[in-house]
Amino acid sequence: STRPSLGKLQMLYRAFTFILTFLLYTSFHLSRKPISIVKVTPSLTHRMYISMHPVSMIFCSPSTDKNNYKQLLGAMDYSFLFAYAIGMYLSGIIGERLPIRLYLTVGMLCSGLFTCLFGLGYIYNIHSLAFYVSVQVANGLVQTTGWPSVVTCISNWFGKGRRGLVMGVWNSHTSVGNILGSLIAGSYVSSNWGMSFIVPGIIIAAMGVVCFLFLIERTYCHGLLPGGGDEEPLLGRETAASGRVPLQQVVVVKSESEPSAISFMGALRIPGVIEFSLSLLFAKLVSYTFLFWLPLYITKAAHLDAKKAGDLSTLFDVGGIVGGILAGVISDKLGKRATTCAVMLLLAAPTLYGFSMISQFGLGPTVAMLLVCGGLVNGPYALITTAVSADLGTHKSLKGNARALSTVTAIIDGTGSVGAAVGPLLAGVLSAGGWDQVFYMLMTADFLALLFLLRLVKKELTSSKSRPISTVE
Repeated sequence: STRPSLGKLQMLYRAFTFILTFLLYTSFHLSRKPISIVKVTPSLTHRMYISMHPVSMIFCSPSTDKNNYKQLLGAMDYSFLFAYAIGMYLSGIIGERLPIRLYLTVGMLCSGLFTCLFGLGYIYNIHSLAFYVSVQVANGLVQTTGWPSVVTCISNWFGKGRRGLVMGVWNSHTSVGNILGSLIAGSYVSSNWGMSFIVPGIIIAAMGVVCFLFLIERTYCHGLLPGGGDEEPLLGRETAASGRVPLQQVVVVKSESEPSAISFMGALRIPGVIEFSLSLLFAKLVSYTFLFWLPLYITKAAHLDAKKAGDLSTLFDVGGIVGGILAGVISDKLGKRATTCAVMLLLAAPTLYGFSMISQFGLGPTVAMLLVCGGLVNGPYALITTAVSADLGTHKSLKGNARALSTVTAIIDGTGSVGAAVGPLLAGVLSAGGWDQVFYMLMTADFLALLFLLRLVKKELTSSKSRPISTVE
């Protein structure tokens, strides 16, 4: 029988890796979303009141107790997010030195376990804030295995040529996961919120098994990526020249002369890493504040129940899908990643203010503003965490060393995760004085994210060449 050509075989493997890594990280976000839906329910809030006993009952009246529920629920958020932020810096360094497939599999299985444990707290009637916070911290740590691994894997298979478009489409897994997580959690939230966590936990654990069985990490020899210039197929020169290759020859091997993984400080010295990391800190602050607090805000502003608010909040993620793809396409066409992010951030701040005003005037305007805000808020966030991270991880100063992708991705996303942790925490504190204060905080964060990109924007605009990520080449 006729064997497939090398080019066709590579195309099939790229498509398979694209779809598989998309589904893998969809399950990560699917398992993170339920807390934002369940926090609206009186049952979880009641457990938080009881968990404060006896200290709260000594120093606080019952009415004061109930006024503190936002801060208690905020503790649930930032216990996960701070653990995630701290763990991310270590995760990239560890992941660079371990097989991606095994590292990712273990992380997904552990994440499934801890997500299920949170839901079992309802089934076994656990009234302990320490239990829920501990589970969130553990889950935050193991979930750091995901992002550096999948970005490294997808970057190994796709070159720089149309990276913005490819990764813009691929990064929609974040929003798809949020949407599915909202729908799954919403279907159980009114009857048995424990299942809102158990079902996503089972899903991510099952996807961990799929990862172990089917993930192929790379197709090229060490340090040589598609589109990078000096390419050498893993199959060997003679086999590649013949254009015919048996399926079983596509295997992953490591060269004895493979260069060592980059150090943390070495990654920081890559031009653009610090600026994009700090910008992402504030961009992700805004995105994750919406992720964790939007359903609760909608219940207050639009006077909807928990399920309807959760369903409506998915429109923010739908807008995020479109925004991420547009950001990738525009940055590919213009060859200016930082400028694309800056323009979207500039437009996002007034749009956030408009959302805070219009959301009080009915469902129609709320739907429209959720879509626009989702696109403008998640567009820069998506571009920085995907195409920008991949470009920086294959920077020319690395001289073909591909063992920097995971570390660079972890530094950028880890710094962003600090903002992701701080945002929901601040929202919990500020919302006690009114939601207007939360939106002022979000607008300030958007302007700060823009500020850290200005030097790179100036460099792009004054450059005579128009190439992708010209600020970091």
